[in-house]
Amino acid sequence: MTAKITASGFVSTTQKVAGKSKKTFDRSAQDATRLYLGEIGFSPLLTAEEEVYYARRVHRGDEAARKRMIESNLRLVVKIARRYMNRGLPLLDLIEEGNLGLIHAVKKFDPERGFRFSTYATWWIRQTIERGIMNQTRTIRLPIHVIKEINSYLRSARKLAQQLDREPELDE
Repeated sequence: MTAKITASGFVSTTQKVAGKSKKTFDRSAQDATRLYLGEIGFSPLLTAEEEVYYARRVHRGDEAARKRMIESNLRLVVKIARRYMNRGLPLLDLIEEGNLGLIHAVKKFDPERGFRFSTYATWWIRQTIERGIMNQTRTIRLPIHVIKEINSYLRSARKLAQQLDREPELDE
């Protein structure tokens, strides 16, 4: 019997019975996702004034304010993580990476600059999700700067192919 988590969050198990493969789906991964999404839906969003208030308290070391800012922005993490689905990591792993970025954003946020927290946090969430994908999806782990360089090269090659209506040559 083999088990595999599919992109949609199902656990697919294949079992050989009398020489024939029988595929079944376990809904536990999907149920965990649904449960998590249900839990985070109850925390209210913060207004701009509340963000400034709680951010100032976080800078003074208030753990309750830190927790409130994190809980109020978990839906943002899920929204961003969904954009990165089908890139090699299950949704729950993407959310986990994004939550680490959110925690870092809460720590670094400066309310005196006049930006909304969600604008600032989006950058950190995306960065940690992208780094998580880069670190965990390859069989042979490459340093992140090498992966970024490869992606930049591939992006340029695709752009040139579109402009020239053919595959670009090496000297182009």
